[in-house]
Amino acid sequence: MLDLDSHSLTDEEKHILQNPQVGGVILFSRNIFSSNQVISLCQEIKDINPCLLIAVDQEGGRIQRLAEGYTSLPSMQRLGQYVSQNRKAGIELANHLGWLMASEVIASGLDISFAPVLDLDHETSSIIGDRSLGEIPDEVIAIASAYIAGMNEAGMQAIGKHFPGHGGIQADTHLSYSEDHRSLAELEQHDLLPFSLLQNKLGGIMTAHVSFPEIDSDIPTFSKFWLQEILRQKIEFTGVIFSDDLTMKGTDFLGDIVIKTRQALQSGCTMVLICNDRTGANQALDFMLKNNISQSARLPLLKASKTVSWEDLASDPRRHHILDEIDNLNLKAL
Repeated sequence: MLDLDSHSLTDEEKHILQNPQVGGVILFSRNIFSSNQVISLCQEIKDINPCLLIAVDQEGGRIQRLAEGYTSLPSMQRLGQYVSQNRKAGIELANHLGWLMASEVIASGLDISFAPVLDLDHETSSIIGDRSLGEIPDEVIAIASAYIAGMNEAGMQAIGKHFPGHGGIQADTHLSYSEDHRSLAELEQHDLLPFSLLQNKLGGIMTAHVSFPEIDSDIPTFSKFWLQEILRQKIEFTGVIFSDDLTMKGTDFLGDIVIKTRQALQSGCTMVLICNDRTGANQALDFMLKNNISQSARLPLLKASKTVSWEDLASDPRRHHILDEIDNLNLKAL
């Protein structure tokens, strides 16, 4: 899965998207200035290869790439706080927010949002923080389950992240290598629970670039232990495994992008993300072509299963009800 430079496709991007090893595109804020423009961009992509997954990070709060013309969604932390104050109404709101987020993303021509975040908030992580639904596994599972059900109603598969848990470290793995020294038993009693108990509701899972040296010498993205023994065999997850972006600094200890790609795929990742490094992406694609690495049959299952136009969504009574709730409860993203 690759990124794009701007608001429309360059000639180079039109060429690279025809490569059979490219399975998807992720959009960032730099690719977006209006809903109509996003629709046009997604149509450009589909005209080249209709099988490509088109993804975005639309979590709510400070992580929502689709901004201008889209609903300002509350952070997952804010949603979790509301549920703790009013459980029944909060769980219902979680379902509505999952539906609304997914509906707006699908109406724009995309297939998936990398959501929800299933990391627990241990009040230590600089990068997770308000992206988390909370600290208590049972509460996170209940809220996420309702949110996922809403996403599914809209026609979107959920992608849980960041396996096996990113909330126990201070550092930002975009910027540096990070270690979590907890034991497997500790993780199984806490951070792993949302992934294991929601596995049958998730179409995909994204890995964490966090080292757990007390458990395995390889970080989960590059670990057969984590991806094969724990995720596939013990948890019995059968969906798509996405690597987080392989250009993040937390993975640089392993070597160049080709080494990272090979290790991630051999360890069990279904799809790797390579963003903000077109040269590296081309090198990884060359490696995959030379080694006859084919696309997984799991990927088409993540395509949006429903369609909706912006016009129909704009007049949908459910959307208006949710917007009123967000306003009345003062839940807009800050």
